[in-house]
Amino acid sequence: MTQLDLGENILSGTIPFSIGNLTELSVLSLLSNEFSGEIPIEMNKLTKLEILQLAHNSFHGQLPHNICASGNLVRFSASNNYFTGVVPSSLKNCSSLVRLRLVGNQIAGNMTESFGVYPNLDYIDLSENNFHGHLSSKWGKCSNMTSLKISNNNLSGHIPTELSEATKLQELDLSSNHLTGVIPKELGKMTLLINLLLSNNNFSGNVPIQISSLRELETLDLSRNNFSGLIIKELSMLPKLSNLSMAENRFNGTIPVDLGQLKSLRYLDLGENLLDGTIPSSLGQLMMLEILNLSHNNLSGVIPSSFDGMLSLTSVDISYNQLEGPLPNTPFGFKNATFDELRDNKGLCGNVTGIEHCLASSSGDSPHHHHKHVVLILVLTLAFITAAILALWISCRLYQNKGPKESHATETRTHNLFAIWSYDGKMVYEDIIEATQDFDDKHLIGVGGFGSIYKAELSTGQVVAVKKLHSTPNDEEMPNLKTFHREIQVLTEIRHRNIVKLYGFCSHSRCCFLVYEIIEMGSINKILGNDEEAVQFDWNRRRYISAKNILLDLEYEAHVSDFGTSKILNPNSSNSTSFAGTFGYAAPEFAYTMEVNEKCDVYSFGILALEILLGKHPGDVASSSCMTMTHASTLDDNNSLLKDKLDLRLPFPTNPVAGELIQIVKIASACLTESPCSRPTMEQVVKELVVANME
Repeated sequence: MTQLDLGENILSGTIPFSIGNLTELSVLSLLSNEFSGEIPIEMNKLTKLEILQLAHNSFHGQLPHNICASGNLVRFSASNNYFTGVVPSSLKNCSSLVRLRLVGNQIAGNMTESFGVYPNLDYIDLSENNFHGHLSSKWGKCSNMTSLKISNNNLSGHIPTELSEATKLQELDLSSNHLTGVIPKELGKMTLLINLLLSNNNFSGNVPIQISSLRELETLDLSRNNFSGLIIKELSMLPKLSNLSMAENRFNGTIPVDLGQLKSLRYLDLGENLLDGTIPSSLGQLMMLEILNLSHNNLSGVIPSSFDGMLSLTSVDISYNQLEGPLPNTPFGFKNATFDELRDNKGLCGNVTGIEHCLASSSGDSPHHHHKHVVLILVLTLAFITAAILALWISCRLYQNKGPKESHATETRTHNLFAIWSYDGKMVYEDIIEATQDFDDKHLIGVGGFGSIYKAELSTGQVVAVKKLHSTPNDEEMPNLKTFHREIQVLTEIRHRNIVKLYGFCSHSRCCFLVYEIIEMGSINKILGNDEEAVQFDWNRRRYISAKNILLDLEYEAHVSDFGTSKILNPNSSNSTSFAGTFGYAAPEFAYTMEVNEKCDVYSFGILALEILLGKHPGDVASSSCMTMTHASTLDDNNSLLKDKLDLRLPFPTNPVAGELIQIVKIASACLTESPCSRPTMEQVVKELVVANME
């Protein structure tokens, strides 16, 4: 036997001594089971191992001593066990190693002495162990390394400047240690860095201006250190920066106006510093920003009116400053802020409990201004939903590559499993049965590809949507329950205001169901199919995204439903099978490549944009319909071509709405280009939508 894969089962007990007889093994996978005990010494006889996976079990004791005695080991994973002791000497000198995962154990030893130089190493994660000592300069000689993660250990000393020689590094995580000194300016040479995580250490000084060279950087976390000085304006030169946290330091001075150039920023935390001055109005240009924390500083003045246009903002904390004046009129962020997120300021006013109401303004918006505001909300909301879907797709891909750390909460072995919810599963199951009257049809609100959807009002008063699955986890097509629950848990942790929240999953001998937040108005598909509702869904409200999996609330805010569940509910399906649920939206190249990528999504977006404008699916004439509408140069009442194409149930649009609609058609046309490489990216689509509205 050369390969033995027992991964992703519910096997328990210890590894038998007889495993040492499998001397020809090159691949051994025991990951994600319930094995325990020590690794038998007989495993040292497996000298031909190239891949050894022991992760996600309950092993203890020391790692196999001769794990890389023959120099053949390529991949070794022992994450999330209870291993102790030190790193075996054979592993220290294992030059063949490509990927190493030891995260989540109790392995100790001096970091400098425990590891050598690995010319082929691509990925290493030593986080959540008991390593001590200094970071070795040898890591810089791992010329092929893309990920180095040593968080949550007991490391001390400085970051060696030699680390900058690892120029292929994309992720550096040294958070939660005892590191000191400054950030070496030489790190500016690591131009491929995507994530730089240095939080919860004892770093000091300022951020070197050379960090502006890290043009691929998406996450920069410097929080909970002793950094001081001004926040450097060079941070604004990082075009892809999405998450910036500099909280709990000693940064002083004003917030740089240049930060308004970070158009991709979604998370900004400058809380608990020594910042003063006013909030720059340029921050109102951060149209993608979702979370903003400026609390516990000495900021003064009024909040800029430019914040009114921050439509993606969902969470704001400006407490413990000297701010005054009215709260911005944002649809979500400030509107939904709690008193604790606004408290201890000089004189804020607004419609928040505990805050004084503002004096009524004598000036009113003109009809034109009101109209532009409505259109801006609608167009930008779609832009943010589009960006969110892309970002979440990337997040899920990263999750698949990294693998989750199992939660002990999902280990319950009963017939009433609701481990994702943190209370008794039987109670949850009975509550759902009672609320739906055993899934009576009078509570039925829709039918999907995998199940029927019911409206349920729980005894707590909470109203939820319950999708009762057509099949059960006992069927052959369902995945292993342990893996399935792990996937469900990841989906429950996804947070975005335009993603329908999944509360959890319940498995019972009688039935299985998913529990979601309820979105009041239902799917766009249902609305477009009802003439009365379609008329209410006028040009000012229409969004151009999926008609079946997009739900609208009472404010016509769009929410993506069933995000990520299709594949885990039918894990054995190919991409082509899973695409059957979205027939009519697939890009033409899918027929021969059978691969789904971002450019396929761009094409689908074009189809869906057209569908909302036409009031129905465009069918096989999507491209011709789109091109015909695009070639219309004017939008007056005599333009019969445009009149014939748009949804006839609504009155023909007049300017400026008509002008914006034709720009949307042009964007859809670009998305439907036959050649994938000629289609825009979703990021470009978002920008074009914003520009279309601004014009």
